[in-house]
Amino acid sequence: MNTTLRYLLAVFGVVITVHYVLSFTHTDYRRATSLNSLTSHFKGVTPADITPIPDRYYPPFSNESLTVDHRANATFVILARNSDIDGTVRSIREIEDRFNRRFRYPYVFLNEESFSDDFKKRVSVLSAAKMEFGTIPRDHWYQPSSIDEKKADAGRNRMVEQGIIYGGSLSYRNMCRFNSGFFFRHPLMEKYRWYWRIEPDVHFHCDIRFDPFAYMEENNKVYAFTIAMYEFEKTIPSLWSHVKDFIKLHPEYLAKDNAMRFLSDTGGDTYNLCHFWSNFEIADMSFWRGEAYTKFFEYLDDKGGFYYERWGDAPVHSIAAALFAPASQIQFFDQIGYEHNPYTHCPRNEDTWKEEKCTCDPKRNFDYDGYSCMSKWDQV
Repeated sequence: MNTTLRYLLAVFGVVITVHYVLSFTHTDYRRATSLNSLTSHFKGVTPADITPIPDRYYPPFSNESLTVDHRANATFVILARNSDIDGTVRSIREIEDRFNRRFRYPYVFLNEESFSDDFKKRVSVLSAAKMEFGTIPRDHWYQPSSIDEKKADAGRNRMVEQGIIYGGSLSYRNMCRFNSGFFFRHPLMEKYRWYWRIEPDVHFHCDIRFDPFAYMEENNKVYAFTIAMYEFEKTIPSLWSHVKDFIKLHPEYLAKDNAMRFLSDTGGDTYNLCHFWSNFEIADMSFWRGEAYTKFFEYLDDKGGFYYERWGDAPVHSIAAALFAPASQIQFFDQIGYEHNPYTHCPRNEDTWKEEKCTCDPKRNFDYDGYSCMSKWDQV
């Protein structure tokens, strides 16, 4: 064997050795150089599929021990009734197993009535994290006296006749208004900046070994989602006209490089009904507490659409985030496998699906469903 060939083989051996060492020690490198990742460049995979979370957000763990150097000022928030205890237990058990046993972020539970001792007892055994239980102030939950009840009742009856889900429910409307404009004002929430919303009976299908809060804080994000879909137009017939009126009054709140393209196919003239499904959301409450959103919510609340129609917190939050923040500050977490019946987000990236031990079926990923708005977000 001549000297040149021996030299080339030696160099090749060193490269292969370094490759394997990096593959075992650096998650980013392993994902970037995997066969799945390399071939994805030739399959037209969208950027959301191939953007990895850097290694520094994956702190080392030893079994159950907490070894996190920095945690964000953050909490889970769960809106639940005492009757929701079984579903709440299931949701907490899953988020603990998949994520929070490593990070131990606290929980805030909110209810329009006092939580029962049984509720507190059953959830308290599920986590070593701090848990607080709060009652929602009456004026944050119940229909305000300014609402014309005769008009509101007629609107509910009309939706019942049309077969619209929750069309006749007053409590559902209370919840949507509360989640739109009040949960982040609750005294138990005031000390926190970040929140992760969890509902009873949801599923987390994959290990979450990185810290979404820390990632968002350090990368200047304000809102994160896993599922995007179309709203039912009959529940919000006048919402977009009021949004346009508000923008005319306050053009200064529109962010440069916002995500209007996600909301409208006509440059803002009409609403395409796309929104982030807010039963999963991780967000910066400084954004909701800021001047732009405060005035936006007060303007919409004054119009009465939460009760005369059935405005949901999902389109309200989505429209605000898409218009008042740059699109770069909105985060799609492909890495988080999430299910709220009947829809599931399963990681698009096959390496993530394998490494995070996901239980979801990739073929059932709602991202590819005709009712999903992910294609709109990918274009943004």
